[in-house]
Amino acid sequence: MKLLIYEHITAGGYAGKEISPSILSEGFGMLRTLISDFKTAGHFVTTFLDSRLIALSPSLNADEIITTSLKGELEKTLTSLSKSVDAVYIIAPESGQALQRLVECVEAAGGVSLNCAATAIEKVSNKYTLYDELKRIGIQMPDTLMIDSCEDIKKIKQTVSELGFPLIFKPIDGVGCRGLSIVKNERQIKSALVKLIEESLGRYFLAQKFINGTASSVSLISTGEKAFPLTLNEQIVTLSPPNSDSAYTGGIVPFHHSMLEDALETAQRAVELFKGLRGYIGVDMVLTNDEPVVIEVNPRLTTSYIGLRKIINFNLAQALANAVLKHELPENVQSSGYAFFSKVTVPIAPSRILPKICGLEEIISPPLPIEGDETAYALLITHSAKLKSAKTKLYEATKRLINMLSED
Repeated sequence: MKLLIYEHITAGGYAGKEISPSILSEGFGMLRTLISDFKTAGHFVTTFLDSRLIALSPSLNADEIITTSLKGELEKTLTSLSKSVDAVYIIAPESGQALQRLVECVEAAGGVSLNCAATAIEKVSNKYTLYDELKRIGIQMPDTLMIDSCEDIKKIKQTVSELGFPLIFKPIDGVGCRGLSIVKNERQIKSALVKLIEESLGRYFLAQKFINGTASSVSLISTGEKAFPLTLNEQIVTLSPPNSDSAYTGGIVPFHHSMLEDALETAQRAVELFKGLRGYIGVDMVLTNDEPVVIEVNPRLTTSYIGLRKIINFNLAQALANAVLKHELPENVQSSGYAFFSKVTVPIAPSRILPKICGLEEIISPPLPIEGDETAYALLITHSAKLKSAKTKLYEATKRLINMLSED
């Protein structure tokens, strides 16, 4: 098949704007690994690349790369190309309806989308709608209120106090940890609101009761009607107060926990509730001692894909395509060992040594050179039969990278 793979950040979706090095490392990592898997499966792959990232084009190893510089032209080109390829896959955030809008472009052009249906994306991207729907069928979620940030601060304080502290404040359609704060008392509410307004596009946000437990996710493949949970994954997340940034920095695949079976079953129920959630889907949750508590449903590729593809016994990208195009789910699923992936802050790599860095086995995203930044994020991954060994390997790989950058 001829495939078009579009990743919003690297494609030019932020043309004319600053690119977050942290989010860029995840986006590039997902794009690079997905292209690699589709090419391994024998497909011809075309992708887009922001002209500011042109030094990275060799490491993508795509058959065709279209360089972009103007955001206004990007969706027109996407629409046009959607008609000339066999299928399209979009990697994009739900925030600002970006993922939904881009999938709608493909669908409206008559292209074949490997993504979740745009209607399904719309339903789960609004986290308050998701809360209502999942609570209705008995899936545990944190007690949640939708708040208008334009309301009087006294009224907001009165409203959220009903939930009790600590609370999580986050955008209603946010992705990752952007705009998210843990609010431990009433005094922090005002600064949490300022942070939300600065980092989100909408006026509404969610206040959720903080759930004490282990941050995790479930990766699934779905036909749009029937879902198959593949693995439970541990997430490495730092929840910070309003005056600093919360962060997702990596994960471990798979994750063995006493709530494993309950977590897989809960994620499957959540995905199958929404017809049209198909292909690869991630369900974020917190595992308590008593039950899994669902936080959100991600109707798209998630960073856990990078780890999952290392331990699973089949081509994950082809399985994604088979679920959408043939309504087939994986069979005889087995996993081997542990994958540990992490974002690390390092100096920016000069363009001249990027090929050497990208050639390192553990490097998924090199420290990408973005104009104006002095530091960057590298995304690394290791795989081993034992988790302790995987962690040791990642620590050693990080040291090698830092030494390589300091010697240059």
